[in-house]
Amino acid sequence: MVNDCVATPDLAFVPGSFRDRSSRVFDTGEGIYRALSPVGLAEWRAVAEKPYFARLIAEGQVVATEEVAGSEVAQLLGEADYAGVLRHERVPFVSYPYEWSFGMLQDAARLQLRILAESLHHGIMLKDASPYNVQFRGPTPLFIDVGSFERHQPGTPWSSYQQFCELFLYPLMLQAYRGIDFTTLLRGDLEGIPVEQCAHMLGWGDLFRPGVFAHVSLHRWLGRAAQRQPTSTLKELQQSGFSDELVARNVSRLRAVVEKLSWVPDRRIWVDYDQSSPMVAQDADSKAAFVRDVVQRRDWPLVWDLGCNRGRYSLLAAQRAGTVVAMDRDPGCVELLYQSLKHDGPSNVLPLVVNLANPSPGLGWRGRERMRLEERGQPDLVLCLGLIHHLVISANLPLPDVVKWLRSLNATLILEFPTRQDPMVQALLRNKRDQYSDYSLEHLEQLLRQNSFRVVQREQLPSAERILFHCHPVSSEADSGAGFRS
Repeated sequence: MVNDCVATPDLAFVPGSFRDRSSRVFDTGEGIYRALSPVGLAEWRAVAEKPYFARLIAEGQVVATEEVAGSEVAQLLGEADYAGVLRHERVPFVSYPYEWSFGMLQDAARLQLRILAESLHHGIMLKDASPYNVQFRGPTPLFIDVGSFERHQPGTPWSSYQQFCELFLYPLMLQAYRGIDFTTLLRGDLEGIPVEQCAHMLGWGDLFRPGVFAHVSLHRWLGRAAQRQPTSTLKELQQSGFSDELVARNVSRLRAVVEKLSWVPDRRIWVDYDQSSPMVAQDADSKAAFVRDVVQRRDWPLVWDLGCNRGRYSLLAAQRAGTVVAMDRDPGCVELLYQSLKHDGPSNVLPLVVNLANPSPGLGWRGRERMRLEERGQPDLVLCLGLIHHLVISANLPLPDVVKWLRSLNATLILEFPTRQDPMVQALLRNKRDQYSDYSLEHLEQLLRQNSFRVVQREQLPSAERILFHCHPVSSEADSGAGFRS
């Protein structure tokens, strides 16, 4: 067998693309490219000539891709020994399965299985079944791993079935059947949830739920049996004349199981936060007017809405934004926002499950395979509304550290500060030892100045216990000398 690995002296590859040596991604800053080995190039050309593949791209199911031709190939590759290069459309913001809501992972699974089923019909296989091959443009899933397509060898099984179960099916089952939040499980192990672990988490009462017996219990038993065999199970299946019809039938059954799974968020206070108290409802309209005024002043390529809840202010920002990344730690809020965006839009809001007191770190090989939150895009505008008191009092983060982190984003900031007299702040302090002497309006204003924020506008909300700030990051003390405009 010829070794298809190639030398790569001149290309700085995306760290997460090392798993497929025949098809590696690199970013020049000007564009996203994929370097192909001779085998990778041959597989690409075989797939690209299929009319169905061009239709998948046209329909927005597969990332827009074209083969680079002529002298540009040599210019891009330099001394690297690759056979060809593809150019891809750039995704606005990279996200990961451990940041998705239930509906997002379910829709990514639907997309994976839908593309696989159609590919099999045209003699093409997907050699991977990983949710990391899917990204989201707003609420729309997009398959990005063009290198995963390859010609199907008749009589061979679907080798990525286990990967699909561990990274798609089992997380969805555990949340649908047991109410277990899969985001922490997927963040803890990038390879997914092993069948043994999933089986232990499901009870006897789950055995007859859709998919559990066939894809958990039976899969577990067959896996144990295969481990006891001295020969290759894959080779035995190939030699026995494994039917392609069995592959297609298994994919069809998985699609049926995924469709039946559902999860309805609990109606907790954060899900209906804007109506959670008279004061919050009283302030909401004034807060919206403040945000709208700032948003309408210019276009914002990338907006982060921190603690977005149901996304009211994300939708306002979306009117002048290229992309809004709406983050909340509550999977229920994010799921409801995602379902709303799917049905009513807009198409440029990406909802993510993110705990800002413990945001997504660098994970995987050398901590670089999956990027930290801050490494994935420089925001131009940050909304931090109804959040800072939770970070300081609930999560025990020092207020100076929170302001310093906000300043590190180097973005225009809309910040809401509830005073100590605010009912929500009082509720947070009620059963805690008050060690938050740093939490005061005067200290916040001092910290904004110390961290080179210029306060453009300051407004007290009708409740009189919440203050809004519109701040610009500045590069020198001289620039920060402007005073408040109330």
